[in-house]
Amino acid sequence: MNAAVCPRYAPVLRRLHWLMALLILAAYLLIEQRGLFPRGSAGRAAMMQGHFWAGIAVFALVWWRLLARRRFGAPPVTPPLEGVSALAAKLVHLALYAFFIAMPLLGLATAWSDGKAVKIPFTGIALPSLLPENEALAHQLEDLHGAIGEAFYWVIGLHVLAAIWHHAFRRDDTLKRML
Repeated sequence: MNAAVCPRYAPVLRRLHWLMALLILAAYLLIEQRGLFPRGSAGRAAMMQGHFWAGIAVFALVWWRLLARRRFGAPPVTPPLEGVSALAAKLVHLALYAFFIAMPLLGLATAWSDGKAVKIPFTGIALPSLLPENEALAHQLEDLHGAIGEAFYWVIGLHVLAAIWHHAFRRDDTLKRML
């Protein structure tokens, strides 16, 4: 397909998409690899703080992305999606946006109810906790945060596989719109 015929997302939306993808990857890597360091160590604390701030950055950027999406819209897929494919695309994208909002909020609620400080990088200053310490609530929130995180391995994987499928098999411009 000719580049002049293939409309793309606005540059701000493309940049935010890839920046958020990198931040989500970082959040997953940081939390999954924290076990490389013993409990209570500075290395483990750095991994946790990095995980917290990657999530907070995603939460901040999703609002900018939603505003930009409202302003610039989405270019049409050529050839257009129909029926179940169009519905599946909308549902996966709604699920991703829900994830971008819910996961950081659950993460902060988990940390605060567990009495963990979320420190502003390079300062030692912690964000004020908006929840009292509550060990039972912290465990419930941590379980929910972890379960949603595990489920989104699959949703993110589905999103990536769908982009590859559109490009390699359907041969439409879905992927090219975001590059």
